[in-house]
Order: sequence, then structure tokens, then C-alpha cells
Amino acid sequence: MMNLAVFASGNGSNFEAVMEAVKSGAVQGEVKLLVCDKEQAFAIERAKNHGIPTFVASPKKYSSKEAYETNVLKQLHENNVELIVLAGYMRLIGSTLLHAFEHRILNIHPSLLPAFPGLDAIGQAFDAKVKVSGVTVHYVDAGMDTGPIIAQESIYIEDGDTREDVQRKIQQVEHQLYPATIQKVIEQITRGV
Repeated sequence: MMNLAVFASGNGSNFEAVMEAVKSGAVQGEVKLLVCDKEQAFAIERAKNHGIPTFVASPKKYSSKEAYETNVLKQLHENNVELIVLAGYMRLIGSTLLHAFEHRILNIHPSLLPAFPGLDAIGQAFDAKVKVSGVTVHYVDAGMDTGPIIAQESIYIEDGDTREDVQRKIQQVEHQLYPATIQKVIEQITRGV
């Protein structure tokens, strides 16, 4: 069993998918902590419903990104976290966490990277009128959605699809691909790969 922390900023649907996969045994890990940077995020309610401790703090209340991440790091160490899973965490990870968890931070992004990095990837793809988009799971580095890609899966955008249709298709893929990829990474870490 690997100890996980999930970072989220919003609704937490991917957090929920990870929790379901952990409970079913599809992910051989234990979620020890939810880290959230938005006090009103629904992900906090989801964590409470699962009995998962939360660390909620606004980075704006800290003197620097380093000060914020140092406090987050303290929480991670106290909970013996071994792998960080970003699930709709809308903040770039800084050097404090990157150094402490090198090759141990995963992110899910709603596009086929390197296409449409950053905010509102679904809207970017929809506005660009692409016919194929998808989901990418990657390791986090210092850039925005630039880390090494672990897994990708595509979706087709049909004529007449609304932005909401595209989002629904993306989320269906995310909720399957992310837990499966997390398990793959856990297995690789366990084997020392």
C-alpha cells in the first residue's frame, strides 16, 4: 500500500474517482490527505464524506510560494505521503515540493498534451474546432503541463457536440484513466523501476 495525497482546487470529481478506485482495490494505495488551496472547494466535502483529513490553506495568506509549500510539505511528511496526485489543482507546483517529491507528483490534464496546456483546455480545444482531444496523465515538472507523459487517451468531438458534451466525454475518460495510471505508477515505484 502506498500513501497518497490528493491536491484539488474545485469540484473534486477526479478525487472521487481515485477514492472509488482505492476502495475497490483497483489502486493499491491509501489516501492520507487532501490538500486544497480554495476554502469553498467541493472537494473538501467529498474528503469529509470519505473520512479523509484535509489541509486547506490559501497561498495568498503566506509570504511566498516557498512558505506555502513548506507548510504543505510538513503536512505531507506528517501523513507519511509517498505519492502526490493532482486532481484539478489549479496551481503550478514550485521547487519546494518538486525537489521533495521528484518523479512522485502526477497530474491529469484534459487535453492531448502538448496541445492545449494550461487553463480551460476543454474550451481551447472546443474553440479550435478540433475533432480529437483527450486526456493526458503526466509527471509534474517546473513547467505548465510540460512533464513527461505517462498515459494518454483520446476522445472524438462530433459535429453538434456542445462544450458540455466534450467535458462529459473527457471526464468519463479521466475517471478511468487516472486511477489505472496511478496504479501503474505505484507498481513501478514498488518494483524500483
